[in-house]
This record gives sequence, structure tokens and C-alpha cells, in this order.
Amino acid sequence: MRRALALIVVAGAALLSGCGFTPLYGETGVGSGLSRIAVTTPDNRLGYRLREQLEDAFGRDGSTQPLYRLTTEVSQERRPLGRRIDDTASRYELTVKADWTLVPVSGREPIKGSQTTTTTYAAADQPYAAIAAQQDGEDRAAADLARLIRLDMMRALAGR
Repeated sequence: MRRALALIVVAGAALLSGCGFTPLYGETGVGSGLSRIAVTTPDNRLGYRLREQLEDAFGRDGSTQPLYRLTTEVSQERRPLGRRIDDTASRYELTVKADWTLVPVSGREPIKGSQTTTTTYAAADQPYAAIAAQQDGEDRAAADLARLIRLDMMRALAGR
């Protein structure tokens, strides 16, 4: 039984190696080039959080020259949801949109895309709690946008 199982595993590995399959996160896949992307975002809190999340997602290596430059334009819209008796919002919906452009340093055609994400957060009565809730919503939106942008770029780069 063990020999048969070992034979099946070896045969499966041999078949996979012959088909040209390369894992997306493998060393020779698209993922290895992501660490050489220089990220530029708007100069505000949300832009900073997005840049931080993108650099973490890419595994940015600052010691090497970038192969790509990523620029983003970020806009956000906050709208109240639900109303209390005193006509103040009980929750807010934060919609954040990022238009991004990935420009190869080599001068090839840039890759463009756009992603939107929406998060909600509770409206607090205390000023500090309200600020903390809004910032938490922005942080969650930045993390989600970074994930979506990374997936978009990997799809686009894999097609090249």
C-alpha cells in the first residue's frame, strides 16, 4: 500500500513538472517581481496607510532598484447610515476608491486599474471614540484595497 502511494505521488510530481506549471507565488512566478515596486500614494493619512499596506503586501525590498513605479489616486466618501432619535447617524459607510497605474521603469506600456471597497463603522458619542472608529474604518479599507490592487496587478503581470 505504501509503495503504491509513493508511486502515485512520484508520478503526480513528474506529470506536474512536465506541464509547465509555475506557482503564482513561486520564485519564477509573478510574485518575485512585486518586491521591486516603488509605491507613491497621496500625502494624507489614508494614503499613508494604503502605501504601508501595499509595501507589506509586495514585500518591498528597499535595497534594490525598483522595476516598477506604482502611483495611486485615492478618493473617499463617507455617508451616514441609520438615524438616532436626535437625528444623528448611528453608523457610517466609508467608500474608498483607488485608481492605480503601474509604470515599468523600462518604459513599456503602463498597466492601469481601479478598485473600490466599502466598510462601515459605528458612530460614537465621545469625540475620541468617533475618531478612533473612523480611523479603524480607513485602516480596514486600506488593507482591503491593497489586497485587491495586488491581485489585479498579479493578474495583469501574469498575462504579459
